Amino acid sequence: MNIHEYQAKELLRQEGLPVLRGKVAFSVEEAVAAWSELAAPLVAVKAQIHAGGRGAGHFQDDRQGKGGVRICKSQDEVERAATSMLGHVLVTKQTGKNGKRVGRLYIEEGGAIERELYLSLLVDRSKASVAVIASASGGMDIEEVAAKTPERIVQTHIGIDGFKAWQARKIAFALGLQKDTVKEFARLLQKLVGVFRQRDAALVEINPLVVQPDGKLLVMDAKMSFDDNALFRQQELESLRDKEEEEPSEREANAVGLSYIKLDGDIACMVNGAGLAMATMDIVQHFGGEPANFLDVGGGADKERVETAFGIILKDKAVKAILVNIFGGIMRCDVIAEGIVAAAQSLDVHVPLVVRLQGTNFEQGKDILARSKLNLTAAETLSDAAQKAVAAARQS
Repeated sequence: MNIHEYQAKELLRQEGLPVLRGKVAFSVEEAVAAWSELAAPLVAVKAQIHAGGRGAGHFQDDRQGKGGVRICKSQDEVERAATSMLGHVLVTKQTGKNGKRVGRLYIEEGGAIERELYLSLLVDRSKASVAVIASASGGMDIEEVAAKTPERIVQTHIGIDGFKAWQARKIAFALGLQKDTVKEFARLLQKLVGVFRQRDAALVEINPLVVQPDGKLLVMDAKMSFDDNALFRQQELESLRDKEEEEPSEREANAVGLSYIKLDGDIACMVNGAGLAMATMDIVQHFGGEPANFLDVGGGADKERVETAFGIILKDKAVKAILVNIFGGIMRCDVIAEGIVAAAQSLDVHVPLVVRLQGTNFEQGKDILARSKLNLTAAETLSDAAQKAVAAARQS
C-alpha cells in the first residue's frame, strides 16, 4: 500500500525527523487558506499522486506548462497553481502516458538548501534483508544515477543484529558530510530504520534529504509504501489509503480475495498459485506475448470466484486473448471448468479463450468444457497454451 507525501511526512514527524510545516488542500480555497496560515515568504505547491517525477512532469491539457511542483511567493501564485493542478491529469515518468488525476495538493513552506542527498530503505529480496541506499546525488532519478555514475551510490544491508551507529556514520562519511552533520545524519538514519521496522514498510525514500547552510538536515520529500500482508497489525495505516489512486480492477479483486495486478499487455492470465502464475507470465513473454495481468485465483477458489475473475479480466479493454492455466491440486479442474462455463453464459466473452487443465479431476473438467460447446481452444502443455494464446491475440 502506498501513501501520499504529506502522509509520509506526518509519520516521520511523529518520530522526530526534521520535516517542514505544510498543509494538505483538496480545493483552491483550502490551498489559499494554507498559504495564509503558513505565513511563509514562499511555499511549494505539490501535486499529491502516487508517483515520482512530479516536478519534471507535465499536465495533459498543458504539455508545455509547469509540472506538479511549483514555487509560489504570493497568494495569487498559489491560487493560479492550485487552479491549474487540481482536477487535472499529471503525467510523469512513473505514471505512464495516461497519467494520474490530481485530487489533493500539499502546500509546504520553503527551506534553505545547501546540498541535496538521496536516502532510502527497501526490502532486498535477493539478500533477504533491508538495504540502505544513499547517494550524494539527491534530487535526481536514482535509477539514472545508478546507471551513469554508480560510484555515487552507497549501499549497505541491515543484519540480523540490527543497524549500528557506526554503519550510519560510515555512510555519512561516504557522502562527504561534515563532522557535525555526520552525527545528525547517523541519528536520523537510525530513526528511519526504526520507522521502517515498526511500520512494516516495504520502502521509505527521502529524495532529497537536504543539508541546509547551517549543516542541519531536512526531509524535503518523502515516499513510503507498506507490506500489504502486514496491514492486519498496522490497521491505523488503513485510514491513509487513497482508493482513488488504486487501480479499480485491483480494488475489486482484493474485495473478493483474488490476487490481481493489472499489467500493460493484452493476454489475460487466470492461474491458480502465485508461482505458476509467474511461470505462465514468463512463458507468454518467451513466445513473444505480453501478459495483461497477474491473477492467482487461489487454491480454494469456487465457481463464483472464477466467474468474478472472468468479469474483472473482461473489463480490461486491452485484453485480446485469455489464457486459463490450472494445475489441480487442492483446486479441482472440474470446479474451474464449471466457473468458465458460468462466466461464458453470463458474461460477454468476446475474446479468444485458451484453456489448459491438468491435475485433480482434469478429465471431468475437459468433459464439462466439451459438453458446453464453448468457443475455446484446448491445450495440453503450458508451452502449447502460451503459443496458442499469443497467436490468438495477434489475430484479434
